[in-house]
Amino acid sequence: MQEKFLFEYAVIRVMPRVEREEFLNVGIILFCAKQKYLQSIFYLDESKINAFSKEIDINELTDNLNAFQRISKGSAGSGPIGKYDQASRFRWLTATRSTVVQCSKVHPGFCSDPNETLLKLHQELVL
Repeated sequence: MQEKFLFEYAVIRVMPRVEREEFLNVGIILFCAKQKYLQSIFYLDESKINAFSKEIDINELTDNLNAFQRISKGSAGSGPIGKYDQASRFRWLTATRSTVVQCSKVHPGFCSDPNETLLKLHQELVL
């Protein structure tokens, strides 16, 4: 029997007008400490975004979401936050904020394969 690992995830959302609290799910961030796994994935449906709000700059939004991925991975160009340990990066990325790109509350679960779980959640909650 495969071992199950505790993971935490949040849905990455685009909220064009924060005061209206309307949002579109565009990605998932998943953290599994035991597997030393922290990744995010996103997909922007430009027609859906434009139908939702014509004021959003798709290129700027894409840049922000790419920064989210760089920080998740701790890769070059992720700035000082990217140098934090995985748990701290996850907590920073999922912190409550009033910006166009924000996350849902953090949800826990158990999985055998964090990458497979990330892709499954992305399919179910974003695509």
